[in-house]
Amino acid sequence: MSRRLTGKVVIATHNAGKLAEMRTLLAPFGIQAVSAGELGLPEPDETGTMFSENAAIKARAATEATGLPAFADDSGLCVDGLDGAPGIFSARWAGPTKDFAGAMARIFAELDRRGVQDRRAHFVSALVLAWPDGHTELFEGRVFGELVEARGTAGFGYDPIFRPDGHDRTFGEMTAEEKHGVDWQRGLGLSHRARAFVDLSRACLVPGA
Repeated sequence: MSRRLTGKVVIATHNAGKLAEMRTLLAPFGIQAVSAGELGLPEPDETGTMFSENAAIKARAATEATGLPAFADDSGLCVDGLDGAPGIFSARWAGPTKDFAGAMARIFAELDRRGVQDRRAHFVSALVLAWPDGHTELFEGRVFGELVEARGTAGFGYDPIFRPDGHDRTFGEMTAEEKHGVDWQRGLGLSHRARAFVDLSRACLVPGA
């Protein structure tokens, strides 16, 4: 059974972009959020083979270190023509300097090297919410689209090359509200993280708590 989350939570991330998105998503629920980076927590080794496994590793490490509930996102871009790569290695393709311009160029270079014309891709987000007693809950979201020439400077990561289905602009050209804002009346969000968060909120959060 799902457990209600109230009070304070640790967002198990050192990524400023993810932190900003998660704080925006949590705002309607009166949850006080502090990040693993702000607390100086080390980043655990992400040894999982799936997004959900890596999210659980990060969430459990944060809750064990702080004694507070924690939630973590593990997400990435899966390119059909590259057999799902970079997938769980999306951040690693950018290297230690977070060179996502280089990572985006690598994707197109790999597609060209393979002679693949297919530009279909999707983003995946796995959100794991963990409590100090070992209880965990998993929520996943996906958004499908296609890869295009990089456009826009908003967002982060691979956003400039991803155009979601039904839209003529990339994530990099959208405002934060357009990308991950949620229509709470209809329970809809556009981004993979927003879609996973809608499911998490229905199970574990109370508006205005």
